[in-house]
Amino acid sequence: MPTLTTVADWTITAAEETARFTHAAGAEYWAPRVWNGHGLGIAATDVAAFDRALSETMKLPVYWRARTRHAGSRAGDPGVWAEPRYEPDDDFVFVSGPCRSAEPAPGYRPVSAFDIDLVHLRGLRIRIAAYRSASRAGA
Repeated sequence: MPTLTTVADWTITAAEETARFTHAAGAEYWAPRVWNGHGLGIAATDVAAFDRALSETMKLPVYWRARTRHAGSRAGDPGVWAEPRYEPDDDFVFVSGPCRSAEPAPGYRPVSAFDIDLVHLRGLRIRIAAYRSASRAGA
């Protein structure tokens, strides 16, 4: 049975090995952008809410069960994600890493929802939190 939680404009459905993040913007301009298997982009104004969504998802029992099943692997390793980078031309923050959408296409495309394996959430949360901290510090 999937676990459902909502944080700000994000609805997260988590089951077995995967978390699906659905954004209220649908597939409009400010929707998340995904390049299957390569990374995702989040509107700069939505990064804090996405960070909270990651944090809340990591509190779910389904997350911990997935981490336990993959103990000893690169589960939670921030190295599977690149450091986030801000693109001022479109006001998005992009991070390369293992995410995917049901709408495969080359390059970053707006999507209403995307999936991330639960074992990779910790690494992404570390990267996003570090980015936010550096942004607040003016780095």
